[in-house]
Amino acid sequence: MDTFLQQLINALSLGAIYGLFALGYALVFSVLGVLNLAHSAIFMSGAFFGLVFIDKLQLPLILAFPLAMVSAGLLSVVLEIVAFRPLRRRGAARISQLISSIGASILLVSLTQLFFQSLYGGTDAYFPRGLVPDEPFIIGELRIVPIRVVILAVALAMMVVLQAVVSRTQIGQQMRAVAFDQRVAALLGINVGGVFVVTFFIAGALGGAAGMLYGLVFLNVSPFIGADVALVGLTAIVLGGLGSINGAVLGGLMVAGLQTFSTALGGSSYRNIVVFGLLFLLLLIRPQGLLGQTESTRA
Repeated sequence: MDTFLQQLINALSLGAIYGLFALGYALVFSVLGVLNLAHSAIFMSGAFFGLVFIDKLQLPLILAFPLAMVSAGLLSVVLEIVAFRPLRRRGAARISQLISSIGASILLVSLTQLFFQSLYGGTDAYFPRGLVPDEPFIIGELRIVPIRVVILAVALAMMVVLQAVVSRTQIGQQMRAVAFDQRVAALLGINVGGVFVVTFFIAGALGGAAGMLYGLVFLNVSPFIGADVALVGLTAIVLGGLGSINGAVLGGLMVAGLQTFSTALGGSSYRNIVVFGLLFLLLLIRPQGLLGQTESTRA
């Protein structure tokens, strides 16, 4: 039982990071109807900005974290303006926007490599130890590392705030209207372009927060950490249901749980087999995901 609880704590903290990351995917897909495959680069930028604020500018973590979120959100807005808006105005097919996001992701990773080389003389850097107390709490045979508790608390708080923003605020209502029909939303006087900008900012801020939390857990930061979670995030939103906020959170927790427990039981070589095997079976049984809706229901 102690081993199970230990693995459950690890799975919840990792799942919280996956859930935050997947929320960015889900938000953009809900409003724009296209997957932003540059979101993994935004995730990486959150860790990079946080590292620079702490290591180079000597800012405290409590200040560096929100600044990293805002920086990642602003970078996401730039991405929307450069990679998505011109194609959307020309009425380009969604596959064109998808390809554009892939190109933007490669560009961002390449630029970050140059910054890493300039600032750190290589492609790897590390958060300073001791930013968050790393002495574990010992309860019986359980060893609870404080950073995992912090991650879970911060991630859950951000998810609750996002749910409140989407369901109870005016901008949330406008986002839902644009997601339903952009033309009708424009006729109702909604600034559709402004909604896109806000959506990308929120998605980027969530992705940046997930990236920095990921960096604080594993300490190592490189331009390529986004590749580690890109497929995981896609798997999470497909499992939970494309375009579903609650589904993205559920999918992130499921993927993390499967990875953690399959690694504990059978070793790391089985973690991806279990996750993608379940994904394959679920798509056969319920293509819209666990919490997703069919097209006719959404209409």
